[in-house]
Amino acid sequence: MTAASQKASQNTFKQREKARNADHVGFLKHKYFRYLWVALALCGVCIAGYVMIDQDPRPNGGSWYGYTLGTIGVLLIIWLSLLGLRKRRPTPGHWSLKSWTSAHVYLGLSLIVVGTLHTGFQFGWNVHTLAYALMIIVIVTGIYGVAVYATLPAKLSSNRNEMTRTQMVEALTAIDRQLETAAQPLNRDQSDLVIGALEQDIFYGGAWGRLAGSYPGCATASALKNLDTASGNEATEKVHTLLTRRSDQLAQIRRHLRIRALLEVWLFIHVPATIALLAALLAHIVSVFYYW
Repeated sequence: MTAASQKASQNTFKQREKARNADHVGFLKHKYFRYLWVALALCGVCIAGYVMIDQDPRPNGGSWYGYTLGTIGVLLIIWLSLLGLRKRRPTPGHWSLKSWTSAHVYLGLSLIVVGTLHTGFQFGWNVHTLAYALMIIVIVTGIYGVAVYATLPAKLSSNRNEMTRTQMVEALTAIDRQLETAAQPLNRDQSDLVIGALEQDIFYGGAWGRLAGSYPGCATASALKNLDTASGNEATEKVHTLLTRRSDQLAQIRRHLRIRALLEVWLFIHVPATIALLAALLAHIVSVFYYW
C-alpha cells in the first residue's frame, strides 16, 4: 500500500469515527451547542435594541420595533411548527433531524424574550394576549417534553429488563394459568379472591391511573392482603407465592405504562396548543392590520 493510499484510508477512518461520535451526541449538545449560541445572540440583540431605543412611550407591539420583533416571532413560530413534518423525512448532513430538533428547542426558548419584548409588557383581555399565553403554554410543554426525553427513556429501558411489552403480558398470562390450577383446592371465599384478581383488566385505571401510577382498586393486592395463610395450608401458600409473582409482574407492566404515558402526555397539550397558537396568531395579525 502506497503512502497516499494509507493517508486516504486514515482520513476515511477519521471521518467515520467523527460521524460515529456525532451520532452519540444528544440534540441538546449538537454541534457544541451551536443553536444555543444562536438563540442567545438573538435574545441579546433584541434586548439591546429594546434598551437602546430612546422613545416615549417605550416600544410596544404598535411601534416599528414591535412590528420588527413581531415579524421575527411569527416567522420563528411558523418554522418551529414544521418540525412534525420534518420528522417524516429524516436526512443526514447539515440540516439533519438532530440539527433541526436542536434549533427547534433553543430558538423556541428565545421566543420568550422576542415575544415578551414584542408586547412591550402590555397585556389585556384580548386576542393579542391570548396569542402570547398560548405561546408560553407551547414553550412550557416543550420544556417538559425535553426534560422527560432526557431522563425517562433510560428508566423505561431499565424497567423493561430486555422484555417487550408483549413479553411482559405473556409472562403475566403464564402466571395466571398457574394460579387457575393452584386455586382449585381453595375454599369458596379464598378462590373468589383469586378469580377476582384474574378477571380484572390489567390495563384498568384510565389515563389518570397510568400517569399517577396509582391503582387503589387492584384486585391482586386485595387478594394478597385477604388470603388466609395462617393455617399453613400448602395450596394456600402456593397461591400466595403466585399472587406475589403476579403482583410483581403487574408492577413492571404498570411502571412501563406510566413511563410511556409521561413520555407522551405532553404531546396531547403541545400539539393542540400549537395549532391554537397559529390560529390566534392569524387573528392577531389580521386585527392589527385591520385597525392599523
